[in-house]
Amino acid sequence: MERTQIKKEQDKGKTEEEAVRLRRQIGLLPAVSFIIGTVVGSGIFIAPKGVLMNSGSVGLSLLVWALCGLLSLFGALCYAELGTTFTKSGGHYTYLLETLGPLPAFLRLWVEFLFIRPAVASYVSLAFGRYIVEPLFAPCPAPSALIKLVSILGVTFVVAVNCWSVNLASRTQVILTFIKMFALVLIIIPGVIALAKGKTENFQNGFELESITLDRLPLAFYNGLYAYGGWFYLNFVTEEVINPNRNIPLAIICSMVTVTVFYVLVNVAYYTMMTPAELLLSDAVAVTFANRALQGLASVIPILVALSCLGALNGGFFGSPRMLFVGAREGHWPPIFSMIHIRQRTPLPAVLLLYPLVVVMLITGEIYQLINFASFSRWFFIALATLGMLIHRYRFPHHPRPFKDSDHLSCMLTHLKVPLVIAVTFTVVCFFIVGLSLYSDPWNTGQSCALTLTGVPVYYMTVHRFRVP
Repeated sequence: MERTQIKKEQDKGKTEEEAVRLRRQIGLLPAVSFIIGTVVGSGIFIAPKGVLMNSGSVGLSLLVWALCGLLSLFGALCYAELGTTFTKSGGHYTYLLETLGPLPAFLRLWVEFLFIRPAVASYVSLAFGRYIVEPLFAPCPAPSALIKLVSILGVTFVVAVNCWSVNLASRTQVILTFIKMFALVLIIIPGVIALAKGKTENFQNGFELESITLDRLPLAFYNGLYAYGGWFYLNFVTEEVINPNRNIPLAIICSMVTVTVFYVLVNVAYYTMMTPAELLLSDAVAVTFANRALQGLASVIPILVALSCLGALNGGFFGSPRMLFVGAREGHWPPIFSMIHIRQRTPLPAVLLLYPLVVVMLITGEIYQLINFASFSRWFFIALATLGMLIHRYRFPHHPRPFKDSDHLSCMLTHLKVPLVIAVTFTVVCFFIVGLSLYSDPWNTGQSCALTLTGVPVYYMTVHRFRVP
């Protein structure tokens, strides 16, 4: 009898081990690398021009960078609570589904794969192609067709890695994260040295009030927030994180504090070595900086920036398909996208769906239009998710919210919540920026809003088709 029982338990253990499902394989270091590697992409090398252009002065642009970092940290803390309250993967989609219902969740899924993820991946891959190709043709302009071809090759490589293995994608992310942090340090050090020697002329009269245009200020925040975008991607893979109650909040907080400090210092370095006019004329700020401050290493910087873009691209392709995977599992997307490869244990159909969409938008898009186009819907739904968190708190005040798991008291969950003032501030600021963007750039944000609303009839004709006569 005992032998039979032992055999049954062994068979059960084998069955669980052999079950085709996503495994918990992401520890703390890969989680931190995943966030930093996704956040630090093309943004810090492209967005400084957009922030300065729309803020109007050096001082205000640095303030925008610091405030964007603080706002992103507030949002990351809210998502840390959401990630430990609802332990399913899927990020925005899951939180909207659990707090506000199926229609907002479906719309988030719809816009993610209709244009947000293709747009984000397109402008990151275009930055990758630009930094690879332009140094080969300097000082002449590089052929745009060649830039787009190299960008497509970069996307193809990332898709292949994410289709092949979760471990390979995770290790690739860790390596690329260390490379991109080295690139930032390489920019910061000469800037700080020059600043210490008294090179401060570009910071004099930093706040020129007559050049500030309030109607364009939201676009400055959009460009800054684009550079910080990616702090929420770890929430897309909650079911694959080891000890998520501890590792998700810890990874998010450590990552965002580190990124904010580095971003402000990098911008200080830019302004130390370049005038505002020179920065506005440059399409590749890091390369212009390297030619000025790192003449011996000027040829290395474009390669490091390109690898940084590749890391952000890899993080996006690792996280976003999990949202589609969970949406299909919940019945909001065709069931084939809830399937994973039987041997590689990767959500192969969801990853492959993104590939042609990204290639099409990459061929047809322009980089700054893509930023404004994608940012409206992205931040609108982030604001809805944190609003849903506040509503869920009110409706279910006693729901366990294990924000972190104490290392010293491992048997006890510490029930912590994000301070109400942080959650409310973040939600209000997001809605405010989204509203003002409709006034500042009505064409791109209006298109984004209209495309979002196209998901409403699709929802009622597919997910709730039993209501159709």
